[in-house]
Amino acid sequence: MDRRIKFRHIQCFVEIARERSLKMAAEKLYLTQPAISKTLKELEEIIGASLMLRNRSGVSLTKQGEVFLHFAQMSLASLQQGLDGVDQVGAQSKARLVVGALPSVAARLMPSVVAEFNDLAPDAILHLVDGPHGYLIDRLRLGELDLVIGRLGRPDTMQGISFTQLYTESVDFVVRTGHPLLESPNFKKIADWQVLFPPEGSAIRPLVERLLIANGVGEIPNRLETVSGGFARVYTRHSDAVWIISGGVAANDITDGLLARLPFDTTITQGPVGLMTRPDVPEPPVQQVLKLAINTVLQRPEYSGH
Repeated sequence: MDRRIKFRHIQCFVEIARERSLKMAAEKLYLTQPAISKTLKELEEIIGASLMLRNRSGVSLTKQGEVFLHFAQMSLASLQQGLDGVDQVGAQSKARLVVGALPSVAARLMPSVVAEFNDLAPDAILHLVDGPHGYLIDRLRLGELDLVIGRLGRPDTMQGISFTQLYTESVDFVVRTGHPLLESPNFKKIADWQVLFPPEGSAIRPLVERLLIANGVGEIPNRLETVSGGFARVYTRHSDAVWIISGGVAANDITDGLLARLPFDTTITQGPVGLMTRPDVPEPPVQQVLKLAINTVLQRPEYSGH
C-alpha cells in the first residue's frame, strides 16, 4: 500500500461517504470543513482518481469511490477488531460482544435473551446498542458492532451483510386504552388523528406505505416521524395519537394494558427478523453462546406466536 495513505485519510473518506456531506463528516470527526476537504483531496491525489463528486445536494461516490469504500470499511473493521482484542487482553481476557438491536427487538426479545446469556456466560461482557436500521448496519460494517438483530432491510442496505432469519413480525397500530378508534375501528379514519410514523430509511417505512395505499389511506396531514420508542410510548398513552410501529416495540405495554392494538389486518407488513453479521469475520465462541440464548428464548411459550 502507498505509504502516503494514512489512517486519517481512510477515516475521513468513510465518514464523508456515510454522511454524504463534508460539513456533517467534519462535525463528527471534530474537524473544520476546510481540513476534511483537504484530507479528501490528498487521498484522491495519492490514488490518482476522483472518489467523490460535490454538488448542491451533498457528496456522491464515483465508481472508483464505491470500490474504494468497500475496502476502506473492511480496513477500519479489521482495525477495530484489533483494538477490541487489546481491550479484552487488558480486561483479563474476558469475552466481549457488542450487539446492535432494532427497537422492536430491544424492547421485546432482548431482556429475556440477556438474562439467558448471563446464565450461560456469566463472565462475558455484553454491550447492547439500539437504534434504527441504517445506523446499526453502518456500525456493523465499520466493525463497531459484532452483529445486529432486527428486521431485514431493503436490498440496497443489505449489500455485504449476511442475514439469518429468527422469526417474522408485523407492524401494529397502537393507541391509548379508551381511544375512540377502539370502539369503532376504521382504517381510513386514522388520518383524522395525529399519527406517529416510521421515518425515511427505517426498515418498516415502505411496508407501512404499501399498507396505507392498499387500504385507501392517502396523505396523513398530521404526521410526526420518530424512531424513539421511549417518547412514542409515553406520548401515545397521554394523547389520541396513533402509533405505527413494529409489533415487538409495544408488546409489553399492550400485555400490561397500558396501550391497545387496533384490530387492523397488517399481514402484508409481515417481514423476517434475524441476525445480521459480516460474512468476512469469523464467529467468536461468545457469539455462538448468544445465538444459543436467542434460540432458547424463542422456544418459550410466550414467543410461540413468532
